Amino acid sequence: MSAIATAKDVQISPRKVTVVAALVRGQTVEDALTILKFTPRRAAIPVRKAIESAKANADYNHNYKPDTLRITEISVTPGKRLKRFKPAARGRALPFQIKSSHIRVIVDGEKRQPKKPVVAKEADTTKQVVTKDDTTKEKA
Repeated sequence: MSAIATAKDVQISPRKVTVVAALVRGQTVEDALTILKFTPRRAAIPVRKAIESAKANADYNHNYKPDTLRITEISVTPGKRLKRFKPAARGRALPFQIKSSHIRVIVDGEKRQPKKPVVAKEADTTKQVVTKDDTTKEKA
């Protein structure tokens, strides 16, 4: 089962976020984070946060090795649009829309080996008792 992370209602147009998402599609998580660190676009920040969240989900919730993670799918879908009006000349109002995006990242990798359960050692029925004289006696 793959690890999923979603960043919803990012206040950047989906068209702009898709360009950044295409840079890291199919990369390993470490390579993708390095690429996004040096990408001079505003959309690189929420994409990087979504990838870091997917990495953390894979590590803590699904028990994947962080070094083996690869981005199997990254998709950008349009979110809700806020409809606003901008004042114009001669008392008019011009409509415009503030667009938002949903970023969905799916990572997959190699699972860690499950730890073996600790087997309780059988307790000895005989206990040694130390007395005030610093001598030991066996107690049944």
